[in-house]
Amino acid sequence: MALQVAVLTVSDTRTPETDTSGAFLADSLIEAGHTVSDRQLVIDDIYQLRATVSQWIADPAIEVVLVTGGTGFSGRDSTPEALSPLFDKSIDGFGEVFRALSLVEIGSSTVQSRALAGMANGTVIFCMPGSTGACRTAWEGVLKDQLDSTHQPCNFVGVLRGH
Repeated sequence: MALQVAVLTVSDTRTPETDTSGAFLADSLIEAGHTVSDRQLVIDDIYQLRATVSQWIADPAIEVVLVTGGTGFSGRDSTPEALSPLFDKSIDGFGEVFRALSLVEIGSSTVQSRALAGMANGTVIFCMPGSTGACRTAWEGVLKDQLDSTHQPCNFVGVLRGH
């Protein structure tokens, strides 16, 4: 079942041409049979992040939002602070599983990842670090299966708005 997905890259330095993480996510979604309904790049600003994601949450056509970037501890990283207030329910397991997978790849540096996820208005939002490697870890380790309606014993497709 094809899902309607929006992809947001959070970065003060990347451009649409240099956004390899957003491109990886968009390409992976298309390869899995989903539709990339919108793709944007915004600077690391709490209010711009909230505005963009709030529009997608309110749009009945958008079922999933994937956010890459802004989950670390550097000066302007603010994705968790911007987006967690929008969640109706947190999906704590996403961050936990992401960090467990990441531990194998980058060791204790994974403690600096504030990957998170939640549900808002029937839309699932997954926020992951900005590196393409981290997006690959999230996609291959969690997202590909959880956005697949045939994945058992459970997946997120059944709890999305309109399903």
